[in-house]
Parts: sequence; C-alpha cells; structure tokens
Amino acid sequence: MLDRRRFLTLAAAFAAPLGAAEEGFEPLFDGASLAGWDGDESIWRVEDGCIVGRSPGIRKNVFLATAQRYQDFVLRLEVRLLRDIGNSGVQFRSERDPNSTEMIGYQADIGPGWWGNLYDESRRRKNLAEADPKLIEQVVRKDDWNDYEVRAEGGSIRLTLNGRTTVEYKEPDAAMARSGRIAVQVHAGPPLEVRFRNVRLRKL
Repeated sequence: MLDRRRFLTLAAAFAAPLGAAEEGFEPLFDGASLAGWDGDESIWRVEDGCIVGRSPGIRKNVFLATAQRYQDFVLRLEVRLLRDIGNSGVQFRSERDPNSTEMIGYQADIGPGWWGNLYDESRRRKNLAEADPKLIEQVVRKDDWNDYEVRAEGGSIRLTLNGRTTVEYKEPDAAMARSGRIAVQVHAGPPLEVRFRNVRLRKL
C-alpha cells in the first residue's frame, strides 16, 4: 500500500503535464451558448456542449466567427466531421467579406482530401501548404473527435493534428493580415454535420 506522501507525489507527477499543457489557455466557447460568436443560427447551434454546424445542403459557405480579433496565438480545439463526409475548416487571421457569406483569410482545412492543409480562403484561393496524405491516413480519426492545433506567430504558421505536425508555413507576403477573427466553416454542397468543442486559445 502506498503511503500518503508517495501517493501525493505520484499524483502530482501525473497531473503536472496536463496542467502545464493547458497553462495560459482561455476558452473561446463556453459550452452552453454562442456568446462571443456570430453566424447564421439556422446552421449553427449548441448541442451537448458542442458548437454544431448542420447543413441540409447549401449553395454558399457559411461561417460562425468570433467577435474578437487575435494576432499571435496557439489555438486548440476538438473537431468531429460526422461520417467523414463533406468539408469544413477553421479560419484564423480572417475577416468577413462584406459582400458575401465568405470569410477572407487562412484556413486550417477539415475533410477527406483536405485534412491538415493550410488553405487561403477567398483570397489567393489555393492551398498554401499541403499535408502528406500518408500521414493524414495514419492520424485522422474518421467520424470521431480529432485534436487540431493552429500556431500563428509573426509570419510563421504551424498546423498540428492529433499531435502530429501536418504543415509548417512561412508567409512570404508581408501585406497579408497578421491578425483577425477566428471562425469555423460549413462548406457549400451536400448535407453535412460538423462539431467543435473545447475551443481554447493562448495569446503569444
């Protein structure tokens, strides 16, 4: 039987990495409402402590975006794309297009053939960096929860999926925005459902 001192020492040893990993992070989603976010509430809602984007099939991309803007940060969240069907993404350093439903800026992509890529939404309209398909096949948990991390610091961007770095990118164009809103996407096309939870951010 462990004595009390040894038990407490072991408990602290196991707990420390978890606490250290999340030190300095603050929640962007309260788990109960869309306070601090704006978007089409016919598509976006809160269910079971998750942000849920549910589309019956739409012709244009739609986004749920933070009211606040962020510059240098580490963003962490969990995402589940139901049945691994469709396409979604996490926008950052982005702004709404005043003439459409689009966001303009960087996107950490989500969906078959897109997971782990860095895409430039409604701006250069292309992948800025692409994940290795073999790595994605190994790390993506289809129809299950996936841990996604975005690190944006100065001109450097790194995406990490389930603990594995998928892309590292250095922005060559100094004119590209280095601050903006964070948003989640339901992509145009057939019906889909995507869920997000444990959305938290640490400013750098």
